[in-house]
Amino acid sequence: MVQKHTILDWLGQHVFVGLDIHKRSWVVAIVTEQADFKTFTQPPDVKLLVSYLDRHFPGATYHCVYEAGYCGYWICDELRAHGIECMVINPADVPTMDKERKHKTNKVDARKLARSLRNGEISPIYVPSRAALEDRTLVRSRQMFVSKQTRCKNQIKALLSFYGITVPEDIADRHWSARYVAWLESLTLHSPSGTYALKILLDELAHLRKSILDTTRAIRLLAGTEAYAVNVVNLITIAGISTVVAMILLTEIITLERFHSLDHLACFVGLVPGESSSGDERTMTGMTERKNRYLRWVLTESAWVAIRNDESLALAFNTLSRRMPKNQAIVRIARKLLNRVRFVLKHQQPCTVFKAA
Repeated sequence: MVQKHTILDWLGQHVFVGLDIHKRSWVVAIVTEQADFKTFTQPPDVKLLVSYLDRHFPGATYHCVYEAGYCGYWICDELRAHGIECMVINPADVPTMDKERKHKTNKVDARKLARSLRNGEISPIYVPSRAALEDRTLVRSRQMFVSKQTRCKNQIKALLSFYGITVPEDIADRHWSARYVAWLESLTLHSPSGTYALKILLDELAHLRKSILDTTRAIRLLAGTEAYAVNVVNLITIAGISTVVAMILLTEIITLERFHSLDHLACFVGLVPGESSSGDERTMTGMTERKNRYLRWVLTESAWVAIRNDESLALAFNTLSRRMPKNQAIVRIARKLLNRVRFVLKHQQPCTVFKAA
């Protein structure tokens, strides 16, 4: 007797896939509309996953989800290229039961993602294009070099303090001028090993300075391209905004259409207060911990510059400082600066209306 094989047809059915992404393997949890199907581990390969879904659920509509992390968005891009709907989510937004917190495994995480996707309990984050991501990487690399330069300078200062070496009064070290660096290079410590240790730090500082200079030039060239030129020209009309700051804003925000209001944009930046309330008790916890650290940092730093160059912002800062600490007042100035940024990007015009106010 010849056994007949039933041809599966999942046309019109939906299959939900939760991916727990790791460097050497992926944990895949698959659930259907009515039941949990299977959880397994596979190599980190999109084609293998697509092949598995096509074999076991031919004709179905596939929905995938994974948490944003070290792997970026290339998995999402490849799944979408295969016609599979995919979303990337903030790990903090995944609904989690108490037993899942106390018994956390890769399989539990994958099942949790698949279940939340099926139930419609999660919202995706914005996935930028590959070109936008690479532009952002260039701009962020400058911030990385600046941080390394600050650390290197602190190490040099610590070494001088450790050996009781004082800076001559006629040499200012605040801005690390060429004269100050030349004095450092001329120093000779008690032994050759100490002198060599200082030389290594100074060589690293020189390398970082060159990297910052080269990266800044590349960012300025990028700012003159068709994708950014108009917005950069408009943004630098805002007090406190330079070309580099404008590029940080543009590469982090990418498109203003992501945000339906100023409050939505401020939440993304992190310029909103945190709150912990219960019943009639309402407790404000300061600035929220959820933020885009690049945007909140650059807007706060730009606000300090803006109050020295814009009369209206200086007046607002002085008024706020009468009833709160200055570090809190400057956050509110940063929020005003963000409002100007949004206006300029939304209306594609220079910041003239604020200057006239």
